[in-house]
Amino acid sequence: MPAPRFIALAAAAWLAALPALTHAAAFDVDHATQLWLATLGGPAKVRSDAYFEGREWLSLWSTLVALVLSWILLRSRLLPKVRDGMRRRGWRPWLGVLACAAVFLIADSLLSLPWSIYADYWRERQYGLMNQSLAAWLGDQAIALALSAVLGSVLVLVIYAVIRKYPRRWWLIGTGIVGLAITSLALIAPVFILPLFNTSVELPDGPVRARVVAMAQAHGVPAGHIYLVDASRQSNRISANVSGLGPTIRITLNDNLLKQTSVAETAAVMGHELGHYVLGHVWRLIVGVTLLTGVTLWLAARLVPPIIRFGGERWGLREVGDPASLPIFTGVLAVLGLLATPALNTLIRTSESEADAFGLDAAREPDGFAGAAMKLSAYRKIEPGPLEEMLFFDHPSGRTRVHMAMQWKKDHVPGATEFVPPPLPNPTPDPTPNPTP
Repeated sequence: MPAPRFIALAAAAWLAALPALTHAAAFDVDHATQLWLATLGGPAKVRSDAYFEGREWLSLWSTLVALVLSWILLRSRLLPKVRDGMRRRGWRPWLGVLACAAVFLIADSLLSLPWSIYADYWRERQYGLMNQSLAAWLGDQAIALALSAVLGSVLVLVIYAVIRKYPRRWWLIGTGIVGLAITSLALIAPVFILPLFNTSVELPDGPVRARVVAMAQAHGVPAGHIYLVDASRQSNRISANVSGLGPTIRITLNDNLLKQTSVAETAAVMGHELGHYVLGHVWRLIVGVTLLTGVTLWLAARLVPPIIRFGGERWGLREVGDPASLPIFTGVLAVLGLLATPALNTLIRTSESEADAFGLDAAREPDGFAGAAMKLSAYRKIEPGPLEEMLFFDHPSGRTRVHMAMQWKKDHVPGATEFVPPPLPNPTPDPTPNPTP
């Protein structure tokens, strides 16, 4: 091709593309983000901020409640009475440990029930997030208590056996046992535990299923079954997940997601959830939580013995391996768990951010992703400060997510234009906002 003709064609192509390139260059990520954030304004934003800030305080109050209940159970000498009663009747020692564990778990749950009703039921209902009646909610709590009493008692039995056999290194072996328990729970929960609380059916054929199947197949995620769960019987929250391990892996979305989001928003959410599977986040979380548990148990192994030496005689305790020491372990672990919250939040938030990036690439729905993030911000503070987000957020904030979506849009959508979204609905009457519980 003669050089003058080649130059002319290249110039024509460049001029034809110039409007789109100019428009893309003019796309203002920060301004587009602010347009989205402005959809959560007025009473809705005040309510969202108040709800989330109250949850931050609840973490502290819940720890104080756990300490008070531990003290009450120690002073009552309930577990020493159970332990001694089992011994007088000639029961095997391991049955005594099981009995102490079951009695403790049940007594602790019953004593904390008023606080749980306030924090997990009444307050959720106050902010328009709870759909259950109190009776239905209590029914779910009874199922959870039964599971806790059975599974928790077995775990306590194994841990105390390790404490007695390896009094110096029990925390290290206990860490491995907890990691195995977490892995086992992740394996069985989708098939055997979640059905106790909700009903799942196959997601009907339609645009949403077609999008999910296409994304799953493109990234090697098993999509033989995609389940729709009736989460709306409990709350208004939107959610989805790829749960399970190995043969129990399943893709699940709740009915609130279908009811409250567009196809583009649902696709964006499911792209994010598929990202967790492809990037191996479940294994990262298991390893991270296990290591964090190891640090917590190591500290507990150094804090519990002096507490027993200080008040063991008054409380009827003999040694660390005494199952009646459960209230002390619970109180210490409650405090250590509160202190470890920022580290756990950072571990989870990092994975969530990676899944966000994956989901944007998989679904290619930046406005859908931003719309879903704004809907989640109905109960997650939309614009926290950097320190607040680091300490209290286990997911990126709404502003962080919308900004990521708009940056992706600028980088990947030729001729991107700012989308002016409609304001979010205000579905519930405004309660009197109160940042403390």
